Amino acid sequence: MNKSYLNMIGLAFRAGKCTVGEESIVKDIQKKKIKLLLLASDISENTKKKLTDKCHYYNIPYVYAESREILSHAIGKTGRVAIGITDIGFAKKITSILDQNNRG
Repeated sequence: MNKSYLNMIGLAFRAGKCTVGEESIVKDIQKKKIKLLLLASDISENTKKKLTDKCHYYNIPYVYAESREILSHAIGKTGRVAIGITDIGFAKKITSILDQNNRG
């Protein structure tokens, strides 16, 4: 699988276009600041339900990405299970890379 979307996440994070931390993500979803939510493939059921319910309610797109270890590494942090992308340009680019990957 093409991992270039992880580089885009890293760029977005360094550009200050990401929200991390469950509470911050929930607040930014409610403010409609998040354009795309990336969830770790190994996120806990409770956290997954909380975040995906918020996304459904506020009509925010979300995708499942790599494990928390790989997702965290992309932004140089540890233990991150969700990353909110707050910039529409980065969100579109990451989505298009993931769509290409899913098409094979």
